[in-house]
Amino acid sequence: MTQNFLSSKAIPNRERLIMALDVPSIADAKALVEELGDAVIFYKVGMELFMAGDYFAFIEWLKQHGKKVFVDLKFFDVPATVGRAIRALSGRGVDLATIHGNDAVMAAAAREKGQLKVLAVTALTSLDRGDLDDLGFQCDVKELVLSRARRALEIGCDGVVSSGLEVAMLREYLNDRLLVITPGIRPVDNREEDDQKRVVSVAQAFQNGADYIVVGRPIRDAEHRREKAEQIQAQIAEQFA
Repeated sequence: MTQNFLSSKAIPNRERLIMALDVPSIADAKALVEELGDAVIFYKVGMELFMAGDYFAFIEWLKQHGKKVFVDLKFFDVPATVGRAIRALSGRGVDLATIHGNDAVMAAAAREKGQLKVLAVTALTSLDRGDLDDLGFQCDVKELVLSRARRALEIGCDGVVSSGLEVAMLREYLNDRLLVITPGIRPVDNREEDDQKRVVSVAQAFQNGADYIVVGRPIRDAEHRREKAEQIQAQIAEQFA
C-alpha cells in the first residue's frame, strides 16, 4: 500500500485551494474573483496579470476582499536584486512568493522575506525528461527536485513548488518541514492542448503530501465555475475528514 503523507499543518481546508488567475486583464480577474465568491480564498497572481498593469493595486483589492495572495513571478536575477525585490514585496501583505535560481539567490530572498513566505521553484510541471535533457540537466527529474528542495530548506526558504509526482519523495526525505505547493492539478483527464505534463489529481496531490494545490484552467474554463470550485473544495474536505 502506498504511504499516505497527508499534511498535518494547521491550514484551514478551504485555504488549501489556490486559484490561478491566469487571465488577460485585471477586469477579467476581478470578475472571476467576484463570481467565485467564498468558494475560493487564496489566489495566485502571476506573470500574465503583471503585464496587464495595475498589478499591485489589484493585490491590494484582493486583500481588501479578504483574500490571500500568492505572487508567482519566479524572481530570478543577481542575488542583491532579488533580495531587494522580496523586501519590497514583503511590505504589501502578500502571503507567498516564488523565486528561481541558485543558493545565493535563495539566501538573499530568505534574508529579506520578513513575514512573506518564500517558495523555491524545483522543476516546472511543464517540463518532462526530454525537456530537462534539452536544458542540459543530466540528472533524473526526481533527483533535481530533491536536491533543490534540500538546498531551499537549508538556506531558509519556507517551501517549494513541486509537481505532485515528487511530493511523496520530498516528504519521505524531508518530513513535514517544508511547505509544498503543487500546481498541475487536473480533476479530469488531460486534454491534448494542455501544456502541463507532470500532473496529478486533487486526491493524489494531498495523499502525496501537498499542503496547497494550485488549480487554474479546470475552474477558469468550466461552464459553472463556482460549482467547479466547490466540487474541488469538497474533494479537499474529504481528504482531511
